[in-house]
Amino acid sequence: MRRDIFQAVADPTRRAIIVLIASQAMTPNAIAENFNTTRQAVSKHLRILTECELVKQEQKGREIYYSLEIDKMKEIDQWMEQFKQIWETKFDQLDNLLSTIKKQKK
Repeated sequence: MRRDIFQAVADPTRRAIIVLIASQAMTPNAIAENFNTTRQAVSKHLRILTECELVKQEQKGREIYYSLEIDKMKEIDQWMEQFKQIWETKFDQLDNLLSTIKKQKK
């Protein structure tokens, strides 16, 4: 089953995993140490993140390391950018309104 990136980031544990591996690649065991859950549960989250191409696996000796796939994260950023622009416009309008009200009170 092909999942999309928004399904992957909808889960708080997967978001926490993304934060963990954003700065350095980690093994599943190292990732699991940061959660109050089983290694199998973490592996399931990693599988979903891998299916969505948000993380990539790299074999180093007997260990598998997971790291963040930055280009895929950019898709989320691009999608969110449209909302950022909408809210910035609304905040600018609010600033203008407050400035007008403040000037009228003087």
